[in-house]
Amino acid sequence: MNHTQAILLMVTGTLALLVSVSLLGVWLKLKVADGHPHSLIDNLNIRIQAWWVMAITIGLALLGGRIGVIVLFAFVSFTALREFLTLAPTRRGDHQALVMAFFIVLPFQYFLIGVEWYGMYSVFIPAYAFLFLPILSAVKSDTHKFMERTGTIQWALMVTVYCISHVPALLNLRIPGYGGRNVFLIVFLVVIVQSSDILHHVCSRYWGKRQIAPQVSPNKTVEGFVGGITAAVALGMLLSWLTPFSVIQAAMVSLAVTLMGFFGGLVLSAMKRDRGVKDWGMMVEGYGGMLDRVASVCFAAPVYFHIVRHWWAV
Repeated sequence: MNHTQAILLMVTGTLALLVSVSLLGVWLKLKVADGHPHSLIDNLNIRIQAWWVMAITIGLALLGGRIGVIVLFAFVSFTALREFLTLAPTRRGDHQALVMAFFIVLPFQYFLIGVEWYGMYSVFIPAYAFLFLPILSAVKSDTHKFMERTGTIQWALMVTVYCISHVPALLNLRIPGYGGRNVFLIVFLVVIVQSSDILHHVCSRYWGKRQIAPQVSPNKTVEGFVGGITAAVALGMLLSWLTPFSVIQAAMVSLAVTLMGFFGGLVLSAMKRDRGVKDWGMMVEGYGGMLDRVASVCFAAPVYFHIVRHWWAV
């Protein structure tokens, strides 16, 4: 299958899937819920709508080529970073560090990805930004909750910028016999992680009994965890033709990213509970914020990137 045929098949399959689940959501709302509010069905329909928005947005970015993808995820990082730090315990003494984070560290990280400087974008935030940003806060002589404030800014950059930036970084990998198809690595990651999320939600609702972390995320259950990951791994095997992976390799990679995605969502849920909020933000009514939509991808992306880079890239 050549590149054009793969793109057409991917687009056709995505549209067919979205139309099918949208019709299912409408049928459930009319027949099962009888048009009345229903927590499970309403939540499912919200997630389906979010999938449409995500698919259209990524599709438009892909039309812009490599630069379009980098700009899209830079915007995702900017929005997620804003949501994270809006809930953070920052003070006036952190103003310079925050300006540096938004307008220097973030764009420079994506610039490094754009110029394919792996040696720098792999350490720029966890090493240089990690060390330099607390200095900017320290020179302001505001020591009130200094460790909490600086730690929060560092965590925000790691999760929303460093981790997410590994998605467009997939375009930089050189994989023998896979030239010009790296965009499918991104599609594979997003589809598997997001599918795992929604399948976990459905399995937990219908069959969930044993909660994993009731104080952090009451809706996450052992049954949903097993069902969501199993279904996502099966989907990964079916989509192996998009990737340089064999069917078995696709299953193993899917397992790794869905596990990281699940626990990443759990970690970010714990952070929300700590701040006393349900959602990171409110992009559109009922959707939550950007960080709510990409929480699982944050933890899955760097692991996925380094698995592919270590085992398949040259």
